[in-house]
This record gives sequence, C-alpha cells and structure tokens, in this order.
Amino acid sequence: MIDPNTVKLLSDLSLTMFRKNFFGIYHGAISAKEDHNTFVINTSDAIFDEMTERSFCKLNMNKRDYRWNIASIESEIHSTIYNNIHEAKYIAFGMPIYTTAYTFEHNEIIFSDYFGKTQFSKIEVYDPGDYESWYARNALEITKYLKESNNHIMVIKGIGTYVYDRDINNLVKRIAILENSCRLLSIKSTFR
Repeated sequence: MIDPNTVKLLSDLSLTMFRKNFFGIYHGAISAKEDHNTFVINTSDAIFDEMTERSFCKLNMNKRDYRWNIASIESEIHSTIYNNIHEAKYIAFGMPIYTTAYTFEHNEIIFSDYFGKTQFSKIEVYDPGDYESWYARNALEITKYLKESNNHIMVIKGIGTYVYDRDINNLVKRIAILENSCRLLSIKSTFR
C-alpha cells in the first residue's frame, strides 16, 4: 500500500504543475523516494490533473516485478537517479512550454530576471543528439549530468526538464523560477 500522505502530496503538486503547463495530460513524471529500495511514481496512464492512489505505483529499485510494466516510461531514469544521487528524495520530469521552446534556439539559458539570476545564474541546455536512441541511454546520461550539476536541474533540448531535490518545496520553486524566467526571456525577445 502506498502512504496516503505521499499520494496526497504528489497529487496536489501534479495538479499545480499541470495547471502551470509543466505536465501535459499524459506527459511527465513525478516520484518520491520512500526508503533505500522503493519509490512511488505515477503510472503510464496517469492524468496529471486527476491523480488518485490508482495513478501511482510503488517500485522496488532492486527487484523488477509486474508494477514496472504499468509505471511511467520515466521509471528507469528515476530509479537510476535515486540509486546514484542519495540526496534526491523527489524527482519530476516535464515539458514546460517556454523552457522547452527556448532550447530550440539556445545552447544555454542566461537569466535576466532577479529570481533566475539568483537561483541559477545560467543553465546549460543539454543536447541529446539522436532522438531515436535517447531512451536507450537517457538514464545514465541524465544521472551523470545531474550528479555533476550544482543546480539539481537538467534542461534537455526538445525533450523537457528533469529536476530533483531533497525538499519538495525547493523542487517546485526551481521549476517555477525556471519556467517563469524562460517566459520572461521569450517576451523580452519580442521587444527588439
């Protein structure tokens, strides 16, 4: 059984992030590490603005069972991050519109607003190369990048954003600042 407090927390955050366009209806992933061996993640058919206990499954990182078949396609990545970055307690992946759109024309995000500058200063945009082989290699590439980054965030060109944190409020704060800053950069470019 999944802890009801974890379900409520992830459900409430999913709705908020859905409303802010971090998640699409079926696009994205959110998880919480429960202990050294297990984490809770959304199922592959989860609808992010209507999350219930049935929208989540508990996975064992060291033992594959039938639940891995119903879990989000991002489960392998979340598992690899939890196994290799011990301070990760929560992970989210989404495709925020302004941030992802910004990646098509830029190799890095250089923030102009106060919150973006003070939180991140700048973030490199990771180029995944060949999209066709991305899911075969992404768990290792994402984990390696996040381990080497101080920002706890990875912006991937044309794919989306991975973010992790020990504190769920800091995770949401990072997402909000990133997307709002990219939105401001987009609006700023129209004034030229």
